[in-house]
Amino acid sequence: QVQLVESGGGLVQAGGSLRLSCAASERTFSRYAMGWFRQAPGKEREFVAGISRSGSTTFRADSVKGRFTISRDNAKNTVYLHMNSLNPEDTAVYYCAASTSATRSGNYFATTEYDYWGQGTQVTVSS
Repeated sequence: QVQLVESGGGLVQAGGSLRLSCAASERTFSRYAMGWFRQAPGKEREFVAGISRSGSTTFRADSVKGRFTISRDNAKNTVYLHMNSLNPEDTAVYYCAASTSATRSGNYFATTEYDYWGQGTQVTVSS
């Protein structure tokens, strides 16, 4: 059982930056592909970014390309989401998730590929 704890959310003005962190309890953190998702009020949870177990391969949603970067530090059991040029449409609860199957399936984008989820952290971007 992997426990994931997100941090780093908050209120930021449009054009600003935030770095989200997700700390995992599992010492075998490097066995999991990781992803970041977000959910705005009244909307479905959507893929934001994903990263392979080693960190050598990353994926991002079209809506965040050029603005968000995902990275991980396996020595610290932590995955990060660096968010720049934030706009009000980025306002949502952001969740990190761990997957045992995404590496094999190549599907980092579907919520159903992820086995463990954090509790989420709120990001609010004011205009």
